Amino acid sequence: MSARTWKVWLLEYHKPVLFIAALIPFVHLVSGIFLDNLGANPVDTITHETGDWTLYFLLATLAVTPLRRYSRWRWPQRLRRMLGLYAFFYALLHFLTFLVFDHFFDWGEIAKDIVKRPYITVGFSAFVLLIPLALTSTDGMLRRLGGKRWKRLHSLVYVIGTLAILHYLWLVKADTREPLLYGVLLIVLLVLRLPKKGLSFRPLRQATDSLS
Repeated sequence: MSARTWKVWLLEYHKPVLFIAALIPFVHLVSGIFLDNLGANPVDTITHETGDWTLYFLLATLAVTPLRRYSRWRWPQRLRRMLGLYAFFYALLHFLTFLVFDHFFDWGEIAKDIVKRPYITVGFSAFVLLIPLALTSTDGMLRRLGGKRWKRLHSLVYVIGTLAILHYLWLVKADTREPLLYGVLLIVLLVLRLPKKGLSFRPLRQATDSLS
């Protein structure tokens, strides 16, 4: 496949490919439930898997702007909404696992856990903040809110990402290497999303060009 053919294929099919690929973890979990191959504690497996994929999609959503800015590709921008909605989808599954399988709709125990356990408090807060972002992700809501208000609301994704990392960090307690790695990645992505004036590599490019 030539580079041009690959580019045309990517521009035409990137959305359906992402849509199908992002469902693979969900299909894996559902099949695991029916085939009984989720390990000794299926609830823990589902909880961890849905939590991990929520974080992956959050970070992927935050990576879109830096990728578009520094690669000058436009097509990643078209995937941002879908990535964000999949982050919400897996966060919803994560919360429903906690609600249904962990606590069996025992609202009193759920409230106690949210208040008493810090990692649940920040995780629940991140989920609640994700709801308005998912509800306002459509073009219609963008027009209704106006660009400035919509951007201000969706800047909550920075808070959500930070809360998600804290949720993971406080959950694991002992081996914190993985959540700290994601934390570093989050910081890098946030720095790369700063206004371009603060992160201009043009002088470096010009200097490199002059030496070539």
